[in-house]
Order: sequence, then C-alpha cells, then structure tokens
Amino acid sequence: MELMRILQTAMQLNGSDIFILPGSCISMKVNGAVVPIMDSKVRPEDAFDLVNQVYATSERNLECLLQSGDDDFSFSVRQIGRFRCNAYRQRNSYAMVLRVMHFDLPCPEKFHIPQEVLSLTRFRKGLILVTGPAGSGKSTTLACMLDRINNAYSNHIITIEDPIEFIHSHKRSLVSQREVAHDTMTYAAALRAALRQAPDVILLGEMRDFETIQTALTAAETGQLVLSSLHTVGAAKTIDRIIDVFPPSQQQQVRVQLSMVLQAVVSQQLVPTVDNQREPAFEIMVVNSAIRNMIREGKAYQMENVIFAGASEGMRTMDSDLLRLYEAGRISRSDALLYAANSELMHKKLELCEAT
Repeated sequence: MELMRILQTAMQLNGSDIFILPGSCISMKVNGAVVPIMDSKVRPEDAFDLVNQVYATSERNLECLLQSGDDDFSFSVRQIGRFRCNAYRQRNSYAMVLRVMHFDLPCPEKFHIPQEVLSLTRFRKGLILVTGPAGSGKSTTLACMLDRINNAYSNHIITIEDPIEFIHSHKRSLVSQREVAHDTMTYAAALRAALRQAPDVILLGEMRDFETIQTALTAAETGQLVLSSLHTVGAAKTIDRIIDVFPPSQQQQVRVQLSMVLQAVVSQQLVPTVDNQREPAFEIMVVNSAIRNMIREGKAYQMENVIFAGASEGMRTMDSDLLRLYEAGRISRSDALLYAANSELMHKKLELCEAT
C-alpha cells in the first residue's frame, strides 16, 4: 500500500482524519462520519509498513514508537499537505490515525467563526480560553485568532503546541513556534522559558495538567496575553475544571487569581447540519465585573444568566446559538436538543419558535 496515494485521497475528499487499523479497511472521517476509502482490509504487516513509510517521510526515529507503544508528531509532504500522526500499538500490532492539516491558515468565514470571537484579540493581556470536546475545531479557532493578532499588531508571538498544527509566517508580528518533544521537553518547561523570551502573546496548545495551568495563570498575571484550550463544554464547567486541578487549600487563592486574569471563555461544538455538513455553535463569555465576582465567590453556576443578558457585550449562550442555527434551517430539531446545555429549556424554546 502506498502512503502518498492515501494522503492524496484524503486531501481530494476533504477528509479530516485517516484511520489505518489492522483488520479493517483504510477509512476516513468526512463531515464527521467515518467511511472506508479502500475495499481490502489492512493486514498487520501492511499497517506496520505504512507506519514505517510515515516515519521515513517525517525523518522521525521509529524507536520512539517501538519503546513507548504510542507516539504523536506532525509532518509535511510537499505539494500534498501537512498531517498530525498518532501511531500506537494495539493487540500486538500497530495502527495510526492521521489528522489532515492544511498549509494555508483557515479562513474564519469558511469555518463560521463569528466576529465576536475574533474581536477578543483586542485584549492585550490576560487569559482567553477556547474550549470544547475533541475534534470541535478549537485549534482552528485559535489559529484564526492568532492570525488576526499577527496581522494587526507588532508583537512577539510564541506558540507551544503538541504537535504544531498550523504554520504562522512572520507578518506584523514575529512568531516563534515550538513543538513539545521536538523543540522542548514539556508544555510547562516551554511555558516557563517563554516568560524569558520577551513574549507579548503566548499560544498554549492545551492546559492539560496542574503545572501547566499554574504557569499559564502566572504568565497571564505578569502582563502577557495567553491563549489556550481545554476539553470542557461551557464557561461554568471550564471555571470548575481549572479550580478543581488545585488542592483544596489553594482553591480560594486560585479563584481570586483567575478572576483577575480571565478575559473570555469561548466554548464550541460542531453540530451536524441538514445538508450533511457540520457547523460550529458557540458560547461566548466576556468576563465583566459580575462574572469576576462569581468566580471569586464560587458561583460559576450563575454565569449563564449573565451571558444570556450580555448580548450587547458580545456574549451568547450555547443554547441561543443552537436556536439561531435551527431558526435559520441549518440544523434539525433533534440535534438542537441533543447538543443543548439545557434540553428541557431548549424544548420549550423550540415549541415557542414553531408556534410563531
């Protein structure tokens, strides 16, 4: 089996992920659905041969996979595209999933990223979080925000990613991009080093552990703008997730610290559309004095009321955005209910919408 033909097929079909698993056909995720792209099933030796081809193409040492049992990295193929590979051992054979990434930076209009999200780049310091489940487009949103900053301001931007997904060229800003395990050992180590590299903006691919979250809060507190992501849905759950990482004895102190540095939380989900595409639904919370008080007092559950009333400040709730997509005929009633934060309340809103 030839790797290049598989990669070219993925680009032609506009697939997002390629699945190579022994015992199944080579498959691809297109518009959120996994579909086979070849008839024959992959034998274990075929899968290992394709893994070898990826490692040879990326000039990466195969021992990284053989010793640890899993490996994550990115690579580029001239005139085809850029890919993120996660190779792993399973049932005494090897498999891999390739995420398709394009050389060109994503277009905000094409991916339906609202201006309210892009306008958050007006903040010059503090912490902005983009949250959502895996595969919801967080990296795309962050790339669009970073490109907006790169075009608008004369800054030093440092990205710390695992792996690097989008290549940012120097525009008005200077951009340093570091990949975990390739350019630096860990997120936390790179983040600590970044504070000594005169950054104006730091993009942290993911706040994944206690040390990284703690250092990110400190970086935001010392005057940099920090952009990062979390695997949470909704502003309230995001706040709780950050606080819960810390020991109980430190949580009140962290609440105060977070209330001072947090500027906004964007939460997104990719929802199937009626024409078999996918479109993002957004919750946008811009932190104002009321929300800062709620963070300090541990009342994150009350934030949705402030978000709902904050449309003039560029805020929106997830359910109001789902309702907007339903009223526009973009998503079905069942999916509006399925992705809603409060399905009972959404049911009432849909009945009211259908009655008028």
